[in-house]
Amino acid sequence: MKTSLLLFFLFLFFSCTEKIAEQAVEPPAVGLIADSAMVVSAHPLASQVGVDILQQGGNAVDAAIAVQFALAVVYPGAGNIGGGGFMVIRENDGFTDCLDFREKAPLAGGRDMFLDENKDVVDDLSTRGHLAAGVPGTVDGMFRAYEKYGSLPFSQLIQPAIDLAAKGFVLTEKEAEGLNENQEEFMEHNTEKPAFLLKEEGWKAGDTIYMEDLAKTLTLIREQGRDGFYGGETAANLLAEMERGGGIIAQEDLDRYEAVFREPIVASYEDYKIISMPPPSSGGVALVQLLQSIEDFSIDTMGHNTAATAHVMVEAERRVYADRATHLGDPDFYAVPLHELINDAYNESRMESFTAENATPSDQVSAGDPAPVETMETTHFSVVDARGNAVAVTTTLNGGYGSKVVVAGSGFLLNNEMDDFSIKPGFPNMFGLVGGEANAIVPEKRMLSSMTPTIIEKDDKLFMVVGTPGGSTIITSVFQTILNVIVHEMGMQAAVNAGRFHHQWKPDSIFAEPHAFDEETTRVLEKMGHTIVNRDEIGRVDAILVLPDGRLEGGADPRGDDRAAGY
Repeated sequence: MKTSLLLFFLFLFFSCTEKIAEQAVEPPAVGLIADSAMVVSAHPLASQVGVDILQQGGNAVDAAIAVQFALAVVYPGAGNIGGGGFMVIRENDGFTDCLDFREKAPLAGGRDMFLDENKDVVDDLSTRGHLAAGVPGTVDGMFRAYEKYGSLPFSQLIQPAIDLAAKGFVLTEKEAEGLNENQEEFMEHNTEKPAFLLKEEGWKAGDTIYMEDLAKTLTLIREQGRDGFYGGETAANLLAEMERGGGIIAQEDLDRYEAVFREPIVASYEDYKIISMPPPSSGGVALVQLLQSIEDFSIDTMGHNTAATAHVMVEAERRVYADRATHLGDPDFYAVPLHELINDAYNESRMESFTAENATPSDQVSAGDPAPVETMETTHFSVVDARGNAVAVTTTLNGGYGSKVVVAGSGFLLNNEMDDFSIKPGFPNMFGLVGGEANAIVPEKRMLSSMTPTIIEKDDKLFMVVGTPGGSTIITSVFQTILNVIVHEMGMQAAVNAGRFHHQWKPDSIFAEPHAFDEETTRVLEKMGHTIVNRDEIGRVDAILVLPDGRLEGGADPRGDDRAAGY
């Protein structure tokens, strides 16, 4: 009898324990609410760094710079000083700006650099190793942002990252898994073993990792400014790394790199103003095209992630990604038909071939011809300060841990952004995206991106700051999140939690998270002619919503270690 009772209570105990564990990982329905200011990023430590800067009197750009450098330490899979990205800024008076600190092709690069003598693509050459790296833009970008918008001393903004690198930080389970999964590639693609990333017995949650070489590099940047990265010891280490590994970045590339401010993409959707990134990001253009394409459909009454809603969204995505492949590239090198692509009438015309009953095979969809009117690890963070200034930043190494190459002696990872060019017309990159002449490799050209940092206004007031990593799925994840809030009336956290799906013209498939569609919706979509492919998590949206009472709700994606912090 006693044994039976003991077994019974043990059963109850473990059952309850399992339920408690299940509840503990269930994402919250409502995100962090803050009265005045907020930062949402891919890592709790980086978010807290940003909030600390805000509480010290810094503005949203100050906080963004501090978060960028902190992520280079605590989130090495995508946070970086060896990569690039985009920043969208909205000041509290409504003034908007965009900063392009995207990487560039080296001067010694060319359109056939990843092809063999038969003009065939060499496997992995554009994604792994030294030749895959474009000229880094992040550090120059942070200084340009600071020169125009910064308020606190620059040393104050970078010091938290230096401290994290020098004193170490504790790994989460996801971070340990990421490092463990890449151990072999770190060994294979580095000329000198990056000992600080390697651990023979494997990393585990709770381990402390130290990045002393990176701390030294960040200190040089603090003391010498831009020259602490693009010149002196750091540049010498980078060039030595190139020479040992067969890379082609030269000192002239570093000297000539310059981040540039660009005019934002601005358009309307219903009663909202969309402010997003222009080319060489395809994100802003494609986002506006998608919103314009579906605006005449009653998505609200169709319902969230129903077959009817998904069908409309997928058909719009199919057409927009076909346009992306043909028309988008670096505007400094290619005449992008920008205003024509974001013209309401053009995008309405693209949906004229839509039918409510059947999918349109992608082989029957090509890029449109816009007439004149009389552009998978990345990370995003969103910032709103107490004055109402907002910043959206998406930054990347491209693939997880970039090219897997660490600059010996300087401790930072190099990007593999060269794969974002069209390395051969019609040949898909690592995300399955195809491209053509508009995105061909040319020295000093910026490669096309899907990054979509976006700020939204309503009634001339700040409404939302949003963005995500995810390679080719970035655009559609931002698109869905915006619709979740504006059309389906979700809160910020609920909109971020919701299941996602994605279509990008080619391959002709809907990629869907496991719980994006129920069985009946899947059955109906397949009957329409859609092919649904289940895949792991799509994107990691980090967003901020201004509530009707002026407070802020953070949406930190439960798919990662993402965290909102505020006050």
